[in-house]
Amino acid sequence: MADQEEDFSSLPLPDRFAHKNWKVRKQGYEDAAKTFEATPDESDPAFRPFLLDSGLWKGAVADSNVAAQQDGINALCAFLKYGGQQACTRSRNVTITPIVEKGLSSTRAATKQSALEALLLYIELDKSDPIIDDLLPSLNNKQPKLIAATLSAFTAIFHAYGIKHVDPKPVLKALPKVFGHADKNVRAEAQNLAVELYRWLREAMKTLFWNELKPVQQQDLEKLFETVKQEPPPKQERLLRSQQAAVEAAPAAGQDEAADVEPEEDQPGEIDAFDLAEPVDVLSKVPANFGESMASSKWKDRKDALDALFAVVNTDRIKDGPFDDIMAALAKSMKDANIAVVTVAANCIECLAKGLRHSFAKYRSRIMPAVMERLKEKKQSVADALGAALDAVFASTGLSECLEDILEFLKHKNPQVKSETLRFLIRCLKTTREAPSKPEVKLIAEAATKLLTESVEATRTAGAETLGTLMKIMGERPMGPYLEGVDDSRKTKIKEYCDAAEVKAKDKPKPVAPTAKAAPVGQKKTVSKKPGLGTKKPAPRPATPQEEPAPPPPKTASKGIPSKLSAPKALVPPQKPGLQAPKKLAGPGGAALPSVQSPRQNITPQDEEAAPIPSKLGRGLAGRPLARPGLPSATNSESAPPPQAPSITPGERLELDDLRSEKEYLLRTNEDLRASSSKYQSQIHELQNQNAQLIEDHTRDVLSIKAKETQLVRARSDAESAEAQCQRLSRELDRLKREMKRMEAERSPSSATSDQIYRDKNPTNSNSNGTSATTAERPPSATQQMRSNSSTSVADSRETGYQRMARSYAVSPSEEKENDGADGEKMVRNRSPVKNATNTNAAPMAGRREVSGEGESWKRAAEVTSQLKARIELMKEEVDAED
Repeated sequence: MADQEEDFSSLPLPDRFAHKNWKVRKQGYEDAAKTFEATPDESDPAFRPFLLDSGLWKGAVADSNVAAQQDGINALCAFLKYGGQQACTRSRNVTITPIVEKGLSSTRAATKQSALEALLLYIELDKSDPIIDDLLPSLNNKQPKLIAATLSAFTAIFHAYGIKHVDPKPVLKALPKVFGHADKNVRAEAQNLAVELYRWLREAMKTLFWNELKPVQQQDLEKLFETVKQEPPPKQERLLRSQQAAVEAAPAAGQDEAADVEPEEDQPGEIDAFDLAEPVDVLSKVPANFGESMASSKWKDRKDALDALFAVVNTDRIKDGPFDDIMAALAKSMKDANIAVVTVAANCIECLAKGLRHSFAKYRSRIMPAVMERLKEKKQSVADALGAALDAVFASTGLSECLEDILEFLKHKNPQVKSETLRFLIRCLKTTREAPSKPEVKLIAEAATKLLTESVEATRTAGAETLGTLMKIMGERPMGPYLEGVDDSRKTKIKEYCDAAEVKAKDKPKPVAPTAKAAPVGQKKTVSKKPGLGTKKPAPRPATPQEEPAPPPPKTASKGIPSKLSAPKALVPPQKPGLQAPKKLAGPGGAALPSVQSPRQNITPQDEEAAPIPSKLGRGLAGRPLARPGLPSATNSESAPPPQAPSITPGERLELDDLRSEKEYLLRTNEDLRASSSKYQSQIHELQNQNAQLIEDHTRDVLSIKAKETQLVRARSDAESAEAQCQRLSRELDRLKREMKRMEAERSPSSATSDQIYRDKNPTNSNSNGTSATTAERPPSATQQMRSNSSTSVADSRETGYQRMARSYAVSPSEEKENDGADGEKMVRNRSPVKNATNTNAAPMAGRREVSGEGESWKRAAEVTSQLKARIELMKEEVDAED
């Protein structure tokens, strides 16, 4: 009982935090929370032990007793709330993991709420990145209830602070994995988190994880998103500690302005896929033969190359790199004769401009004029692609950068180009977030006013819409001078377009700095001259409302003398702003007397009060020395005109007019220089386009020359082959002629033999000498054999010649040259056995003919002779025909 009644309140708080008794620990947590609440500021000594030993909080958050754990987490919340940023940074490294594992997954609702409050305080005091990094590993835990609790914590964090102060990209990347979890509670919490992120990000969130979800999950989320679309834009519900300090420090007048500005910063429309996506290196994915394909003469090759490029650059964010060659190829494609190539090139430009954003600005001067020049295309699909490309280029730069090219193309001779350029300018004015400057407004208004008198209705309508949109941004009053020469019907139309236009920019006049209130001049002290000897010190008196003037020019001094005899000029009401009319006059009588003034009057202001102008009589006259009587007249004349000092003298007015005229001259000169610069810039673009065209023509000519040279080489080769073939044919013809001559020479003895045959027909000679008859019988057989051999030789030679001619077309010139004449000889030799066989058999045949009868042999010889003559004639005709 003594142990239970023992009082541990005297122990220091760190010792009670580490005590083995849970009741002591619980009481220590409660006392610590009360102590922190009672501290005056963050530098109180009560925080020091817990800042030096942050491990105490790890045990408090993960206390084994659930009742003590709840009080421990409450003590941590009090420590963070009153300890400030230092308490946050010193303890979060050891407390986040126990809070997630023991606090968020606790069975007690109060403990879970305190654990979530601790996480929100950690983000409120510093920043969210360390907390998000410590929470993400819990999504890989094996316990489903821990994953669900972590997802619920993410949902609460985004609901409280929004996406401006908490980066959603790491959480979005982890969503697909938890959507595929087996536990239904985890999937339900994942859906809640996705819906909360959709409230802030809208459609931009889908770029990171949407394609990795199952179709069923996508349909379920779409149904949940439909209800969110009807809700108003979300706002940050919990301010960071830095925001709270700014609100407290702001004056009361500035609170309303801050409240007006703060919701605009959290608009979900400012978040798009570009902000969430990771940069992609597309240069490494561009095909290696892209340049060669773009230089091809076939439009199909160029289109295929652009299609491959479009597949690569069609991503949300592109890593910056040297895209000069690609941009040059795309600008050149704008001049392509095939509209399919132009359309795909425009799509590639749009993707590059959206993916590079501000990095695309350096390529604008090369791309934009080429695209705008192609606006003359009347096909709607091509015009839409070109318009989308121009819109993307404008979004990556701004109105000031694009205005020069736009104004230049408004002067184009093609009405289609003018109309499309005006539509592009209207889209620029509607989407820009910065109002154009006054010089830009003047240029746009003058250009659009000129187009109101165009002959094409579309151009006139677009010009009126341009002026209406510009009036919506700037207001009716600033646009009034530019519409003086416009008729009433067109003004009415412009006003209608102004009322219907929806713009994002508004012209806000610059606030005029409040002018400092000028202190009355009479409050300035001026040192008076020391009075002469024998005079009394003048009594203090009010000062005049002007400083001691500088010596005036002689004319002023001469005019000041007669003023002494009239009413004093000091009574004239002052003209300068800030000076008040005199209410009280100095002097004994309290009123000014218009009488003759003493020449020794001197006005010496001694008091800092603003006082009226004193009279020239009274005690003020004693302040001047009696000596030097000539000076007061000048002094009096000097003191008279100060109320007229604020007025502008003629010389100053002339100088002001000169300055104004010089300013107008400089403005005109500036406008002329800008016009000249625009003209020179357009000439530069034109020369660049001409240079590119010349380069293209030169490349085409070089390729054509090379093709012609190749054809010429082939023709020369064919000519040489034909010439060699002609030579072979001529040699063959010569050989055939020689063969004919040889055959004719062989036939010449046969005619003599035939004559001898006819001469030997005398029966006397044949009967008288049998030996001679026998001898005479042999020549006819020999002659017949010779004739048959001759005819056979002629036929064979002809056949051989034909075969050689046919074979000469099939073999190469070198083979023909090597085998020239060999084939004929081979064929003759091949035929020689037959001929020899015929000759060998001729002798027995002749012997048998001799035995059969002398009359029959002579008859046979005559027939052979006639046939031989007929064959010879036929051969001659054939040879002549061949020649």
